[in-house]
Amino acid sequence: MLLVEQFRVGHDRGSSHGRSRIVRLAYPEVEFVELAKEAFAGWRELEREAGRQLLQLNGLLELVESAAQSSQDALEAAGAEYELLDVEEARRRWPVGVPDGWTVLFQLEAGIVRADLAHRAFVDGALAHGVRLEENTRIESLEDVDAKAIVVTAGGWVTQLVPDLPVHTTRETVAYFRRDGEPLPSVVQLDPVTRGHAMYSLHDPVHGLKAGAHHAGARVGPDEPGEADPALVERIVEWVARTYPDADPMPVAAETCMYTSTADEHFILERRGKVVIGSACSGHGFKFAPAIGTRLAALAADIL
Repeated sequence: MLLVEQFRVGHDRGSSHGRSRIVRLAYPEVEFVELAKEAFAGWRELEREAGRQLLQLNGLLELVESAAQSSQDALEAAGAEYELLDVEEARRRWPVGVPDGWTVLFQLEAGIVRADLAHRAFVDGALAHGVRLEENTRIESLEDVDAKAIVVTAGGWVTQLVPDLPVHTTRETVAYFRRDGEPLPSVVQLDPVTRGHAMYSLHDPVHGLKAGAHHAGARVGPDEPGEADPALVERIVEWVARTYPDADPMPVAAETCMYTSTADEHFILERRGKVVIGSACSGHGFKFAPAIGTRLAALAADIL
């Protein structure tokens, strides 16, 4: 088996770099809650194989204008525990600012996955099982690949190999802030109109806090150069200043990552002949990596 990477493993051109990503069960759709439960089991298995901790679970605070907008129905349907808190109770338990009159859903099975360590663990595990890695090797066309089965997980470059996929790419901005003390739960603030994720934050192992605006970046191609969007950094700074009274509101760093998205933010996992396609993480795919990898492997195995 051959693993081909167009850059170097751990590069910062795509969607998987950085020190941390949110992991959580809380989703408004029960199918995503069930998929997250499956992924958690996969993360624990990877931890055992790698011999190191990859998950740091400090819970999740879902900030919603009303309880009806929260993930409570999907969590109940999946048999997952949660708490609904009013503003006063949430503020007593954590130094997190919640908009007046809003509701907080707290779910304990959440926190962060150490993205850089997890990415390396996946690659090292593949190499240990006999996979050969070729870095700095770009595939220009699937017609040039001589293999019984081809798995395409090319991120923002996927349409260069599978042109008709209904996806688009955006460059998103995240910022880092100094915050001392014990890690807090990750935070997801939902948009009252769309129920989508407006803002989010999570623990960063170096600076203490990482925050971003979800699906706020400009549409760009994956090979276009670009830096953190100053307007988005300002938006993130304003939200952090309101939400984290114990953090320094001046960012210490900002960076970008690519989102490859579908219109409904669902994943594309399909087989076309000998080609298996795994695409469109839509900005929330990293937490599901073990479960998605299992599905792609099963699709490829059906070809062999």
